[in-house]
Amino acid sequence: MNKPDIEVSLVLPCLNEEEGIRVCIEKAKKVFSEQNIEAEIVVVDNGSTDKSPQIASELGARVISQPVRGYGAAYIEGLRQAKGKYIIIADADDTYDLGEIPKFLKFLRQGYEFVIGDRFKGKMYDKSMPWANRYIGNPILSGLCRLFFGVRFSDIHCGMRGFTKEAYQKMNLKCLGMEFATEMVMEALQKKLRQTEIPIDYYPRKGDSKLRRLPDAWRHMRFMFIFCPTWLYFSPGLFIAGFGLLVLTLILQGPFLFLGREWDIHMMVFGSLLSILGWYILNLGVYAKTFAARQGYLPYDPIMRFLSEKFKLELGILIGAIIFAIGLGVNISIFLEWWQKSFGALYRIREAIFAMTFMILGLQTVFSSFFVSLLLIKR
Repeated sequence: MNKPDIEVSLVLPCLNEEEGIRVCIEKAKKVFSEQNIEAEIVVVDNGSTDKSPQIASELGARVISQPVRGYGAAYIEGLRQAKGKYIIIADADDTYDLGEIPKFLKFLRQGYEFVIGDRFKGKMYDKSMPWANRYIGNPILSGLCRLFFGVRFSDIHCGMRGFTKEAYQKMNLKCLGMEFATEMVMEALQKKLRQTEIPIDYYPRKGDSKLRRLPDAWRHMRFMFIFCPTWLYFSPGLFIAGFGLLVLTLILQGPFLFLGREWDIHMMVFGSLLSILGWYILNLGVYAKTFAARQGYLPYDPIMRFLSEKFKLELGILIGAIIFAIGLGVNISIFLEWWQKSFGALYRIREAIFAMTFMILGLQTVFSSFFVSLLLIKR
């Protein structure tokens, strides 16, 4: 008699969860039995020094070892070995009620590919989440993810999630640390998985927490900034360069009256600095976006489609040459005036600052075009 196919794989990462692992497995087995679900429980031991792996094995779970430490590392190994059509993930500390697994399966069976819990719309029990995480950390990180990536979820760090095996295979998950949670949400969005969010309850954990508030929060923020060139490079770069060029243009004609005082040479030097810095940041953004898209980390958005389809090295060189020529032309006019005065006293500091700035921007554009062309070479 053939063994029925496994419908659900429950994957639990485990690092010294002796107090919670037994309760989690017993709850899961109960719901699988009551709902007549053909399932497996996969416990990924991430270097436990207590009896949690033995407890899990005694209760019938399939225990696999992942010596590489990290929240993401444990999940990547567990998901790789999961056999079910649907996969449910949760923490092994009993903070999530595994009796709610059928709520996730309901949507997965209806054709949804990614289902995530929302602890804020469910019941959050006392002492389940520290005040700082609940009212500061989680809202800020979830808000940034919505702003940067257009995610609609309100609780992107909820650890209880469900997805199909095919959806997991589409998601190109690589992060080994806590930022794995953010990466999964971003990948689900970029791969256009059919997704939804459901309210779930959240309970006080059993055992010691493995979270490190500030380091883990920084890992999430770092991941979001690295994989969102628009907010890390393009937005600040455009603002800085635009403001710098505005200052240069205004003061080029002479002192500029603003807020009851005159702004002159020193402010123009500052404007030049901002122009160069902003243009440099924009160029870095183009490098980062091109590299990330070519490596498959980011999707091909309108910027990348323009670069890959319309951008030519010669076009970049031409644009850079025009910018450089503007600065060079101003410098030549300054030199001719100086020559006409028999190389005597000359006061063209504003024009010289303007010319120097444009020559730097032009050269940077030319050399950046060569580098972007290198990144766009098809292999």
